[in-house]
Amino acid sequence: MKMNKKKIIGVVVALALLALVVFQLADNKQTTESRVYQYDKEKPILVETDTIRVKKLSESSNLTGVFVANRETRLSAETQGKVNRVYVDIGSVVKKGQKIIQLDNSLLQLQLDAAKVKIEELEADVERYTVLADADAIQGVKLEKTMLGLRSAKIQKATLEKQIEKTSIIVPFSGVVTAKLTEVGAFAAPGIPLIQITDLDSLRFTVNVSEQSMTKFRENEEVAIRVDLFPNIELTGIVTMIGSKANMGNNFPIQVKVSNTKQREIKAGMFGKINLTGGDSETGIIIPSAAIIQNANNTNVYVVESGKAKLQSIKTLRSIDNNTIVASGLNEGDIIVTSGFINLFDGANIVIK
Repeated sequence: MKMNKKKIIGVVVALALLALVVFQLADNKQTTESRVYQYDKEKPILVETDTIRVKKLSESSNLTGVFVANRETRLSAETQGKVNRVYVDIGSVVKKGQKIIQLDNSLLQLQLDAAKVKIEELEADVERYTVLADADAIQGVKLEKTMLGLRSAKIQKATLEKQIEKTSIIVPFSGVVTAKLTEVGAFAAPGIPLIQITDLDSLRFTVNVSEQSMTKFRENEEVAIRVDLFPNIELTGIVTMIGSKANMGNNFPIQVKVSNTKQREIKAGMFGKINLTGGDSETGIIIPSAAIIQNANNTNVYVVESGKAKLQSIKTLRSIDNNTIVASGLNEGDIIVTSGFINLFDGANIVIK
């Protein structure tokens, strides 16, 4: 009997402990769930919207590009030597043919002086030997050798003059000094850049366009360009190149040469726009590209219907700047969500800002 009582007591204690553990686990679960944020799917989400209107596609056909220098070069010496003079600094305006750096040529000048003296001596000998040869006082071969020596001395003189000429760094075209890479006392050698010259008289405007927009350009055709920083300034350029191969973005480069009559305002590296309005009367639906949601292979937008967000599939044609032309899936008057996509889902309640 005592043994049975002990067994019964053991079973009761075990059951009590098990019940306590189960209760504690249930309590812990309830506590944990109460601490976890539960998103209320019925709570309206604050969004921004836009109403679809049919627009002329040309209204948004602004192609953004950048101005770059039409010509830019780094000048180096054709011969080696110490830099004696640097006549310019960064920002200096220089003209074609202007000397901007002088290398040491003192040794070459001494050799040139010696060559000139030698020529004077040989010229005197030629005159004297000519008179003597006419009088049969000397052999003609002596006069011939002296004349050959004179020719050789003149060639040496011309060579030295050419070498001295190469010690002067001359500007190949007018422009502005945009980099100074040497100082007086430095050593110059062929291939080592000394000065960078940038031509700002003319600029090259480069823009990357889609294959649809590319067809609107013709070589040697005039186009109008507006500068982003100075919207009141409009420049006229000539199309010089239409890309024959697309880049990684599947766009084609277009280059326009622009005569820069506003050098004080317009610099290389600034942005501008080409407007392709050109009489194009085509109309269509244009929406902000930020409103588009890519889901796998589907292109969607959220349309507002009865205070709820509805995921709508659309088809697009092409992008223009930060906008996209829609081929189908939207109608004039539809309201689409343009921002506030966090926690937004198909069927969500929304509040419009």
